Amino acid sequence: MTYIKAESLRYGSCMDHGGLMTATQKRTYSRYAIEALGLFGKTIRLGRMQHRLTGQELAERIGVSRSTLQRIEKGDPKVEIGLMFEAAAIVGVKLFDADGKAITALTGRMDDRIALLPKHVYKAGKQVVDEF
Repeated sequence: MTYIKAESLRYGSCMDHGGLMTATQKRTYSRYAIEALGLFGKTIRLGRMQHRLTGQELAERIGVSRSTLQRIEKGDPKVEIGLMFEAAAIVGVKLFDADGKAITALTGRMDDRIALLPKHVYKAGKQVVDEF
């Protein structure tokens, strides 16, 4: 798997001259993740154009700036996933290949499956040798 480095801005221990706490952290994304985000962004852009919405109109409906919408449509991995999902919902992009009722049903099924699993995951301590 190939990984791509990207810089993300995190609030940390370094202070800039304006009093904001900022630190640059290197983050690595797999090629698959980058390509999937790019595809998702292009799908949102296509939906916007098919609904004949300008970038400014969609940005206002999402509640973000035009530049954030441009980052969404480019598949920027640093954009909040909730914003990407909201943009997709507004322009009619189906998520998980399902409508609203199907997503509710899928969520219920996932909850049922998760309930069958242990509540916590622990790393194995000692390897048990059971060869007698």
